Amino acid sequence: MRHWTDRINAAFERYLPEKRLFLRSEDSTRFVRLRALPQAVIITGTGAFVAWTIIASSIVFMEAIGSTDLREQTRREQIYFERRLTELATERDRSAAEAQAAHDRYAEAMDRVATMQGALLASEQRRAEMESGIETLQGSLRERIRERDTARNSLAEIESTTASDELVRAAARLAEVEQTLDFLMNALSDTAQEREAVMALADSASQQVEHLALEYRLIQDRNHRIFSQLEQAVEVSMVPLERMFRAAGLPPEQLLQQVRSGYQDRTTSLMPISISTSGTLDPQGDEARANGVIAALEEINMYRLAAQRTPFAMPVRAGVRQTSGFGTRRDPRTGGQRMHNGVDWAGAQGTPILTTGAGTVTFAGRQGGYGNLVIVRHDFGIETYYAHLHTINVNVGQRVSRGDRIGGMGTTGRSTGVHLHYEIRVGGRPINPMTYIRAAQNVF
Repeated sequence: MRHWTDRINAAFERYLPEKRLFLRSEDSTRFVRLRALPQAVIITGTGAFVAWTIIASSIVFMEAIGSTDLREQTRREQIYFERRLTELATERDRSAAEAQAAHDRYAEAMDRVATMQGALLASEQRRAEMESGIETLQGSLRERIRERDTARNSLAEIESTTASDELVRAAARLAEVEQTLDFLMNALSDTAQEREAVMALADSASQQVEHLALEYRLIQDRNHRIFSQLEQAVEVSMVPLERMFRAAGLPPEQLLQQVRSGYQDRTTSLMPISISTSGTLDPQGDEARANGVIAALEEINMYRLAAQRTPFAMPVRAGVRQTSGFGTRRDPRTGGQRMHNGVDWAGAQGTPILTTGAGTVTFAGRQGGYGNLVIVRHDFGIETYYAHLHTINVNVGQRVSRGDRIGGMGTTGRSTGVHLHYEIRVGGRPINPMTYIRAAQNVF
């Protein structure tokens, strides 16, 4: 073995000559001899340590940059989501107003059509009466024509056989018959003109009814396209919210029921639409679809309220690194295995600690191994713990919102360095906080 090391030392002495380190004391002098092989081992170990330090620092730096970009992207997506909801609500209100205006126009048109139909029926009745009168007049006319012919024949006979007084009476009778015929002909002409006017009015009313029916069908088609787009947009907006709550172990149906039971105020824009109709218009299809969209928007609003009251956010935002996760780990003090009920982030002392959801402060003070501790009670039986704080900025009973500062990072209590210990408890049972944080990564 020694012969093998001597050969290696001989090979490296050309590049790493032997060095001696002298150690002098008061009464003696000693030296340590460093041959080529130990020098090579020391240089290699030092270089490996420096390389590992550079690589680890680069990884930490890249993770910090990546987390900052992810939060900025999440903030932009949240702004876009809110703007999209506002646009959908505006478009829904506009389409509802247009549908109501179209309904009013159609109802007015149906009233006009009903009036025209009444006038048409009255004119048809008058035309039937006139036709009956014309038939009677025609019968009277034929009778008068026969009388006129008879009178002419009698006049001819009188002219040849009777005296002049009989001729005068026959001429007077003939004049009377001709006057009656003139009256009947004028009555027939007036009746024909009135019948033509009534028929023209009926044709105009029929054309107007067809035009209104076509306009109504176009409005229905446009409303169908608008409602289809609204329904699709609402579904796309609601799916990520349902997925987020299910990933966090919160059943959406039970969650919405609890939010509705404690939320009585309802905005006018989310009230169901109720349209009073008359005549033959049946808007139940559009009304039902509009109320369906309104109900979905109200459900999205309930999800938004529930998300504000649920701890989905990060308790620290910048300049920190995660040092310990949830679960069994090696205790840094005793060296034994111990359950770790939260997640630890290390950073500079005084780093702002923020609430992860709206709630009420139930504890703010010192508590055993937690050191300076703040406990916030949220809805749905959820509590969040913020431990080892350097400073506490809230009081018991205080209402806090997501993002409010409750203290600064420290190292109080059972701690080996400056860090935040963060816990989430549901019904008093600790769960992994990263479940909530990861569930909301693609939503907020």
